[in-house]
Amino acid sequence: MSEMSFPLPDVGEGLTEAEIVTWKVAPGDSVELNQVICEIETAKSIVELPSPFVGTVTELLAQPGQTVPVGDPIMRVSTGGDAVDDAGSGSANAGATSASADEARDIVADAAASVEHEDAGGAVLVGYGTAGAAKSRRRRGGEPLLPTPGAVPAAVAAAGTAPGAVLAKPPIRKLAKDLGVTLAEVSGTGPAGEVLRSDVERHAGQARLFRNLETPEPAEEREERIPLKGMRKQIAKAMVTSAFEAPHVSVFTDVDATRTMEFVKRLKTSSGFAGVKVSPLLIFAKAMLWAIRRNPEINSTFTETEIIRRNFVNLGIAAATPRGLVVPNIKDAQDLSLLDLAKAIEQLTLTAREGRTTPADMAEGTITITNIGVFGMDFGTPILNPGECAILAMGTIREKPWVVDGEVRPRMVTTVGGSFDHRIVDGDVISRFVADVASVLEEPALLLD
Repeated sequence: MSEMSFPLPDVGEGLTEAEIVTWKVAPGDSVELNQVICEIETAKSIVELPSPFVGTVTELLAQPGQTVPVGDPIMRVSTGGDAVDDAGSGSANAGATSASADEARDIVADAAASVEHEDAGGAVLVGYGTAGAAKSRRRRGGEPLLPTPGAVPAAVAAAGTAPGAVLAKPPIRKLAKDLGVTLAEVSGTGPAGEVLRSDVERHAGQARLFRNLETPEPAEEREERIPLKGMRKQIAKAMVTSAFEAPHVSVFTDVDATRTMEFVKRLKTSSGFAGVKVSPLLIFAKAMLWAIRRNPEINSTFTETEIIRRNFVNLGIAAATPRGLVVPNIKDAQDLSLLDLAKAIEQLTLTAREGRTTPADMAEGTITITNIGVFGMDFGTPILNPGECAILAMGTIREKPWVVDGEVRPRMVTTVGGSFDHRIVDGDVISRFVADVASVLEEPALLLD
C-alpha cells in the first residue's frame, strides 16, 4: 500500500499558478488512469486534469476557487501498491497501479494540448479513442496506459441500446450547456449516432451564439464584488500594458463588400468547400495575408533595441467566449490555401467556444483580427494584442446606399480598419495596408494574383 501526491502540473508555457474550478472526485472515490479528476482555470483557458494514478482518493488538498502554485500537491491517492519509479523499479498490484512520473506528465500534457476532432483519426482528449490509428504509450509491463483505438467506438455503439441515451463526449456536452441547447433535442450525425459539435452549432443557430436572449431579473444586492483573478486578471493586465506602452493610432474606411458577399455565396455552394464553414471573415483573413505580403512592416514587434520583422504570420482571431476574450492564432497562416484557412478558422473558433484553447494556441501571435461585426457593430478602436504591431477590425456588413457610376444604389457595405503601433509604422504604411485589405474586399479576384 502506498500513497501518491499529485502536484499541480504546468499545463502551459511558463504557467505559475491555476485556480481549481471544480472537483470531479471526492475522498473515498476510486479513480482510474486518465479519469478526469478536476478542472483548472489558467490565465486564459479551462483544462481538465486526468489522473496519472489508479487507486482511491484519500484527500483533496485544494478547494474550488482556490489558486494553487504549480508544483503544490492538490490530491493524494492510495494506489494499493508501490508506485512505478522512473527507473522501472517497484511493483504494483494487478488491481491498482500508478503511472511513472514521466508517464504522468505525458498524460497531463496530452489533456492540455490535444483538441478533439469529429473525424476518425483526429487528436482526442485523454480517455477517448477514435476509430483511426492511434499510438499509445505502454507501461513497462506492456499493458496499455490508454484505451485501445477500437474500444470507444464499440462502447458508443453499445450505449446506443440504452433507452433515451444521448451519445456525446464531454466537450460537446459542455458546448451544448454554454449555448443553452438540450442535447436530447439534437439529432446526432456521428457514425454511431453520437452528437457532434456541428450538430450542436446547427441546432443553436448562429444568431444565438453570443447574444443575451433573456433579460435577467434585477439583482437584489446593491453591489457585487467579483474577485479579480484568472482570465479576467490576465486580460486586464495585458490591456493596460498595451495601452500605456504602445502609442496607438487608428484608421478606418468604408468598403463596398458586395462582391465579397457574392464570392462567399459561391464558395458555400462549391463542392470543394462542402461541410466547411465559410463566412466573410475568411475573405477578410485572406485579404490581410495578401496585404501583409505587400506591407511587411505591419507584421513586426518592437523591443527597446530593435524592431523584429516576422516573415511568417501567426494570425490571431479574437474570440468572445463565456469566460472572456481569448486570442488564439493560426500558426504559419501565410502557407495555407483558402480552403485550409477556412478549416483552421472553424477549428479555432469551435475550440475557443468550448473553452479548450490552450496557452500554446495563444502564444507567438504576430497580428490579430477582431470581428465586431458579429455583434452588429460598425466599427471600434481596438487595443493591440501586446507584442504585435496591428489589430484589424471588421464591422458588420449591411445594405446601405452607395454611389456607383454616379448613381445611388443599394450595396453591401462594411467598415474596416484598426489600431497600429506608431513606434513601428507611420501613417503612409498604415494607410496602404488598410487600403490593400479594402481593395480585396471590394474585388476578391485580387486573391488570385
